[in-house]
Amino acid sequence: MSTALQEGDSKAATAAVADNTVVDHAEEHRLRAGTDSFPSINERPVDDISLEFFYQPHTITLLLISIGAVIYSAFARNTTNVEDNMWAGMLCVIFFFLIISVLTFPNGPFTRPHPVVWRIVFGCSVLYLMFLLFLLFQNYETVRRILVWVDPGLASFHIDMDKEYGVNCSDVTVEKIWSHLDVFALAHFLGWAFKAILIRHLGILWAISVMWEVTEIAFAHLLPNFVECWWDALILDVLVCNGLGIWVGLKICSILEMREYKWVSIRDIESTTGKLKRAMLQFTPGSWTSVRWLDPTCTHMRLVALCQLVIFWQVSELNTFFLKHVYEFPPSHPFVVARLVLIGVIVAPSVRQYYMYVTDPTCSRVGTQCWVYGAIMVTEALLCIRHGAALFERTQALNILLWLLCQSLVSVLCVYGCVLWHQYFETGKKVTIRRSVSYLNKFDTDISGNMARRTKSVEELDKKKL
Repeated sequence: MSTALQEGDSKAATAAVADNTVVDHAEEHRLRAGTDSFPSINERPVDDISLEFFYQPHTITLLLISIGAVIYSAFARNTTNVEDNMWAGMLCVIFFFLIISVLTFPNGPFTRPHPVVWRIVFGCSVLYLMFLLFLLFQNYETVRRILVWVDPGLASFHIDMDKEYGVNCSDVTVEKIWSHLDVFALAHFLGWAFKAILIRHLGILWAISVMWEVTEIAFAHLLPNFVECWWDALILDVLVCNGLGIWVGLKICSILEMREYKWVSIRDIESTTGKLKRAMLQFTPGSWTSVRWLDPTCTHMRLVALCQLVIFWQVSELNTFFLKHVYEFPPSHPFVVARLVLIGVIVAPSVRQYYMYVTDPTCSRVGTQCWVYGAIMVTEALLCIRHGAALFERTQALNILLWLLCQSLVSVLCVYGCVLWHQYFETGKKVTIRRSVSYLNKFDTDISGNMARRTKSVEELDKKKL
């Protein structure tokens, strides 16, 4: 009898320990889920709502308006032209897909000017990815017919492979240099200013800038327009367009870091001028965080992640030129400009999500916009390789191998040099994080306190395990 009782007590104790273990694991999982910062970069909540009407759900109204627009366009238009019917059908599909994007997709890490804007951007990126995947399974002739159907003017345009670039490089005059400062040079400068605002790190920006010139040299045998004179590459590209663009972009970042963000509700402003000014400020950042890609304690994985950033940036830039060359677009064609604008607005939240994933240990996974952009970059490269087979047959393997080696080596040296710089010269530098006052009051006070308590509880659980 006593033996049976002892066995029963032992089983009960074992069951109790098992139950406690399950509870501890469940509690640990709940606490760790509470400290995950992924939601803040994937679907950040709006922290300074001034006009509640614009942030309330209007799903029924949107559904009625959408259905009304479809009924009118479907029954009121002329359906005798087959091409017009196809255009109308595709535009209707795109329209409804973007409506669904507004209702269901995450807005990412940004909320200005409105989360709907960034949901539409995400929807456009998904549509572009689907379009690229569709083209990937077509042959080159079919893709060209599709592009010519959209723009018949492309049928008469072809890339002149016999045109010479980078000639008479020894004849250097001020007039010759000045003649190269055209609208494309202005776009080059603005592009680098935009890149500086996104990356906000001098070392990484200069690594990308210098390595792009190496990329042009390595692929000049495939893309003739990559052939440049030394003064064009060093003076106009690296120093003037790239260097000045980087300086202006980082200057804008430093101004925004020093700015004090005090957002006042538009309803509390009495003057008309003040209301208009507040409405325009809605299109500026709601807050500005000083990024810190590197610090003295960064791990080797962050080093690898930053090397990936430099290399992926080069691939994304290469896609622009190879797509234009393989499918034969003029440099200023609306397709080229539209793609650059789309990629620009996609990259903004993607870089932010990638930065948080690399630097924040509580971020469990990469953001959805960053994931989609990575898929876009790879699919564009696959399209160029698949449909540009005749072009890539002339590839000089040694050039590409040296380019990959140089990319990896310079990326590692640059990032490692930045780590040493931060370690020895910026160890005690304070990181400035400025947010709006309403964000501090409404979000930090309520959420951060709970997060801190949860983090403390997680640490206590870890101590229990030890």
